[in-house]
Amino acid sequence: MTDTTVPDTVTSFIAGNWVAASRTAHEIPVLHPADERQVSTLLEADADEVDRAVSAATDAFRAGRWSNASVDERKRVLLRIAALIHAKGDELAHCEVMHTGVPIRQARARHIMRTAMNFEFFAEFISQASSAVFDQNPDYLTWVRREPVGVAGLIAPWNAPLALASMKLAGAIAFGNSCVLKPSELTPLSFVRLMEILREAGVPDGVVNLVNGRGPVTGAALVDHPGVDVIAFTGGTATGRQIGAAAGGGLKKVVTELGGKSANIIFADADLDRALDAALVAIFSNNGQQCLAGSRILLQREIADEFTEKFVARTRNLRIGDPFDPATEVGPMISAAQRERVLEYARRARGSVDLEVLHGGRPWPDAERGFYVEPTVVRADSNAAPVCQEEIFGPFATILTFDDFDEAIAIANDSVFGLVAYVWSRALDTVMAATEALRSGVVWVNTPLTRELRAPFGGYKNSGVGRDGGDWSRALFTEEKTVTVPRRSFPIARLGAAD
Repeated sequence: MTDTTVPDTVTSFIAGNWVAASRTAHEIPVLHPADERQVSTLLEADADEVDRAVSAATDAFRAGRWSNASVDERKRVLLRIAALIHAKGDELAHCEVMHTGVPIRQARARHIMRTAMNFEFFAEFISQASSAVFDQNPDYLTWVRREPVGVAGLIAPWNAPLALASMKLAGAIAFGNSCVLKPSELTPLSFVRLMEILREAGVPDGVVNLVNGRGPVTGAALVDHPGVDVIAFTGGTATGRQIGAAAGGGLKKVVTELGGKSANIIFADADLDRALDAALVAIFSNNGQQCLAGSRILLQREIADEFTEKFVARTRNLRIGDPFDPATEVGPMISAAQRERVLEYARRARGSVDLEVLHGGRPWPDAERGFYVEPTVVRADSNAAPVCQEEIFGPFATILTFDDFDEAIAIANDSVFGLVAYVWSRALDTVMAATEALRSGVVWVNTPLTRELRAPFGGYKNSGVGRDGGDWSRALFTEEKTVTVPRRSFPIARLGAAD
């Protein structure tokens, strides 16, 4: 693939058309993280442009071409979208690498495959979903209708742009909503191709609109807009609080998937070879930039030294480099700011008597340009250390030691986050006890990252509010209407009638 895949300029996509470039629009350079080269320019959507997008979505919803379309028709379009994503997978993966720096093999096998799977899943879900009917009352029949909410505001993060945005997008339109999607200003490139795919697949104009820009400008205008009925956001916890407060003020439905500081608990009786492989995947894949990373590795004391030695040795051998090289396992950070964030935590770790940097924590020496850092491993004496409590969002693993089950659970739960947790043990009683005791929205047992779209996904505490997936996405993107009909004629009191 060549850079002809990447658009020179990115604007908004409203009512089926790309907005003409404005001379007054704020320009945001789009950089390739591997060499810091500007590859495109984003023209930020202001509040007026967001208003146009919301109006287009509202008009499309009211027109009913999509909101009133049959389930079979929506299913056909969703499956066509998925097929086109598969067909154009190399092009989409190229765009994802250009603006994220995620290694090409991971972008193609994980990000693009998941994007197609999201549309496939909701196509099948809506064809099988049913609603409740209540016939216990002998005089009445009552059933529940599911109707689209209206206009959805969808705000997606930069770490897995297409995969995470499409989960919201596929869910929103599957149930008949119109939407306005705002990706991160760092990663707009692949959405240009996605809008073209949606149009080619038969999504009516105005059903899906795209606006681009920074959170405090474009994002705030979208969340605050009175024409937006529901908000779905994935991103940082601080931003999630602001969005939740703003959405609450407008009485909008809202789901937020936020940060994580997930514990990866490895008991002495685990299959340690598999646990080692999985621990590396959980923290270093996607360049370490994932909310569900197993960033706190909790090791039972009798295996801690041996496991740590092997983990550090494997970390040293990670193949860092050009994300377009199929052999690369770790690419650059998304931006200079994110690289500096990771390096600052490493500098603080080197200056602490309670922490030991076992590997990395410096700029990758082989890179002349690009936002590269060495994958980092730090051993901590206490879970109270900032590197154990704060989300770093990079290839940065912290190792802690525990003696018994109760201590492991206490350390794991000692966090303001609660998105996912990992448990490695061959003992059924240990596994079952852990799944009950861990305060996290997802528990993965003897497996690295996986996702069951039929099940709810979301977190406890500061990791977010609400869930998506299957029935939970339907609850977000539909309104429930209860309909009651009498089964037979019956007398009605005739108030005010003359005898």
